[in-house]
Amino acid sequence: MPRSVTKGLLLAGVAALGLAGAAAAKDWHEGGGHGGPGRWSNLSPEDRVAFAEARIAALHAGLGLNPDQEKLWPPVETAIRDLSRLRRDQREARRDRGRMVDDAPGTLRAMADAATARGEALRKLADASAPLYATLDPDQKRRALILARPMRAHGHHRHGPRDER
Repeated sequence: MPRSVTKGLLLAGVAALGLAGAAAAKDWHEGGGHGGPGRWSNLSPEDRVAFAEARIAALHAGLGLNPDQEKLWPPVETAIRDLSRLRRDQREARRDRGRMVDDAPGTLRAMADAATARGEALRKLADASAPLYATLDPDQKRRALILARPMRAHGHHRHGPRDER
């Protein structure tokens, strides 16, 4: 087969794969991704708990704690679970508050209370994790930062239009 024909077939194949990929991405974006069944906000409360537990287990396993460090893990795990529970409760409260837009001062107070509660929960996590973190070696610290990234509140590690909301 002449080289120009082979090159043309290769380009046509790449273009076809690109179009198929774009169509799949569009389907995911419109149906299963942002706005569809695969979106985080559309998960059931049970699914959210399961994912939170999986992330905690991944963090714990990924740290590879030694026996002395293991003794320092339970308060960290409890603080992470408490923060996760608070986020779930606040998400539900926001959903309810979104239906009652007639009371702007009340909404602002609720937002302030939520921010204060998040701050307190984060402080408890910081206090609980400080003794363990002090014992981690550089590799464990690096893994902790990477493994904890999905546990952040949505939008806190993103860049772009979502951050402007």
